[in-house]
Amino acid sequence: MKIGPKYKIARRLGAPIFEKTQGQKYALSLARKEKNMKGRNKPKSEFGKQLLEKQKARFSYGITEKQFSKYAKGALNGADPMQKLFRSLELRLDNVLYRSGLAKTRAAGRQIAAHGHATLNGRRVTVPSIEVKEGDVIGIRGGSSASPLFGDVEERMNTLAAPAWVSVDPKKREAKVGGVPVYAPGEQVFELGAVLEFYSR
Repeated sequence: MKIGPKYKIARRLGAPIFEKTQGQKYALSLARKEKNMKGRNKPKSEFGKQLLEKQKARFSYGITEKQFSKYAKGALNGADPMQKLFRSLELRLDNVLYRSGLAKTRAAGRQIAAHGHATLNGRRVTVPSIEVKEGDVIGIRGGSSASPLFGDVEERMNTLAAPAWVSVDPKKREAKVGGVPVYAPGEQVFELGAVLEFYSR
C-alpha cells in the first residue's frame, strides 16, 4: 500500500502513527502546528471524530480501506467487537514481524513476508495479511538470513520490548505467539470504539 508523505499525514491526523514520526522531530513539528492553529480549529462533529480515529488506525497498520473495512465489519458481527478487531489487526503476519523485532517497521514486515523471507511454523509464507494463531512460530527463511534486512535483527530483538503475547528468541531469530492481544483503551494512538461506531452507521 502506497501511503504518501508520512509527516504530513501524521500532522493532519494529530498522532504519531508511523514509526518515523515517533521521535523529537515530529513532536516539535506537531507543537508548532498546534501553536499556529490555536483558536482556529473548529470542533469536530461526531462523524468527524469517528473518521479521524478510523484513519489513525488504518494508517497505523498500513492497510487499504478495503482491507480495514473488512476487518471492522467482520468484528461487528461477533461478540466483543473491539477485541475481535484488535486481534485481527495485531495478529497479521506483517505486524507480528514488527512487534517481535524481526522487522524494523510494519512496512518492512510486509516486504519481508511478501518477498518470502519469513517462515510460519517452518514453512515459507508470502502473504503479509495471514493471521497467525497462538502457538505459531515465526522465523526467517534460511536462504534469506544473510539479507541486509536482518543485519541487526538480533540486537533489535534483544532491546525491543515485545508485547506480552509474543515471546522472542534472538539467537534463533524466531518469535512465538504465546497468547492473544488484548485491546486496552488509551494505550493506542487510536480509539477502536469510535472506529466501530463509524462502520456501524
